[in-house]
Amino acid sequence: MTTAPKQMHLAAHFPGVNSTTVWTDPRSRSQIDFSSFEHLARTAERGLFDFFFLAEGLRLREHGGRIHDLDVVGRPESLTVLNALAAVTERLGLAATVNATFNEPYELARRLATLDHLSAGRAAWNVVTSSDAFTGENFRRGGYLDRADRYTRAAEFVTTARELWDSWTPEGAPRPFAHHGEHFSVEGEFTVPRSPQGHPVVIQAGDSPQGREFAASAADIIFTRHGTAEAGRAFYADVKARLAKYGREPDELKIMPGVGFVLGDSDAEAQEKASEIRRRQVSPQNAILALEQVWGRDLSSYDPDGPLPESDPVPDSELVQGRVRHGDPFAVAARWRALARDKGLSIRQTVIETTGRQSFIGSPRTVAAQLAEFVATGAADGFILVPHLTPGGLDDFVDDVVPLLQERGVFRSAYTGSTLRSHLGLAESVWKG
Repeated sequence: MTTAPKQMHLAAHFPGVNSTTVWTDPRSRSQIDFSSFEHLARTAERGLFDFFFLAEGLRLREHGGRIHDLDVVGRPESLTVLNALAAVTERLGLAATVNATFNEPYELARRLATLDHLSAGRAAWNVVTSSDAFTGENFRRGGYLDRADRYTRAAEFVTTARELWDSWTPEGAPRPFAHHGEHFSVEGEFTVPRSPQGHPVVIQAGDSPQGREFAASAADIIFTRHGTAEAGRAFYADVKARLAKYGREPDELKIMPGVGFVLGDSDAEAQEKASEIRRRQVSPQNAILALEQVWGRDLSSYDPDGPLPESDPVPDSELVQGRVRHGDPFAVAARWRALARDKGLSIRQTVIETTGRQSFIGSPRTVAAQLAEFVATGAADGFILVPHLTPGGLDDFVDDVVPLLQERGVFRSAYTGSTLRSHLGLAESVWKG
C-alpha cells in the first residue's frame, strides 16, 4: 500500500524590510502603496497559499543616533492593511505581526476578531515580544519590561485574548468576562461575537528555549530561521517533542521556516542570479552596518573589501538601535573571523555568507524537489517564502514551481475549505465557556 506524501504548507511574506528587497532593481515598487500589497496577496492566492504574512516595525531604526537611510523608512500598520486585503481576496489567510509587549489584550483581541469576521475566518496573529527600551519610547510604558518577563506577559496575553474570544457562546450570546493575573486585570463584556474560526490562528517566532516552550504551549504555527536541512530537523524534533506535555499532538503545531528562493532556466543560471542578488542585498554600506551590529562600535573607516576587525565587540552597545543582536557578539565575531580566515573572505564576503537566510536555488524542478525533500525528511511542515522583489517577487514561483509541487502530489490543487484553520489542517477551536 502506497502512503500519500506529506502535504506542504506555503505562505508569502511581504518583502520590503531590511536589505532583503533589492531596491535598486527597476522592478521594485513601493512598500506602502496598497497596490503592492494587493499584487502579492492576489499572487499568493492564485498559488493556493495558506496565508499572507506581514511583519511589524514599531520604530524607525537608527544608526549612530540618526535614522538609518539604507533601511525602509515607513511601514503601515498590519491589521489595517489586512482588513483592506480581506475585500480583494477570498480564501487566503491574513497574518499580522502584533507585539504583545506594547498592546493590550482587549483592544487587540477585538481587532483580530473583527478581521476574522471581515475575512470569513482567515485571520492570524504572529505574536512577538520586545524588551527593547528604544522601541518602547514610542509607548506610554516605555521600555520597562524586563527581558525575562516578556514571554510570561505574552503567554498571559494569549490566554486573556482567548478568554475574550470565548466570552461569546457559539450561539451568539455575550457573557461577562473577568481575568485577573500577573500582567493583566480586565473585566467587562467583549463587543465582538465569536468569529468564524473561534480563535484566530496564532503564530510565534521566538527561537530561545522560552520561545520554543511558548510555541509548544500556545501557538498553531512557529516561524523559524532554521532553514538548513540539518538545523531544521534538529529544531523540528525539539519543538515537536515539547507538545506532549501540553496534551497536544505533533500535527497541531506547524513549523514553517522563512526562506528565500532564486529561479533560473538552469541550476547554473540560478546560482549566478543568486550570487548577484546577494551582492546587491549586501552593499558595501550594508556590509559595514552588519559588522557594526555585531561589533557594536563605529567601523565606518574599514574597507568593506578588506579584512575583519581584530578588536573585540562592545557588549550592550547602543550604536545600532532597533535591530536585534543575535546571540553572543563575542561568539559571533569569533565564528566570522574563523570563516574569513579559512576561506580568505573580506568583510563584505563574510557578511554575504553569514547573514543570508536559507535559500532554495535552481531551476523550478530543482527547487520543487528541494522543498519536497525538506518536508518529507522532517525539516519543516512548509515554508514562509520571502521574495527579494516588492511586489512581483512571487510571480515566477507561483507560475513555475507550484505546478511541479502539485505534480508531485505534495501541494493542493484547490482550496478545500474556506478558513485558514482548514488550509492548515487544524481543528476548529473548541469553545471553552
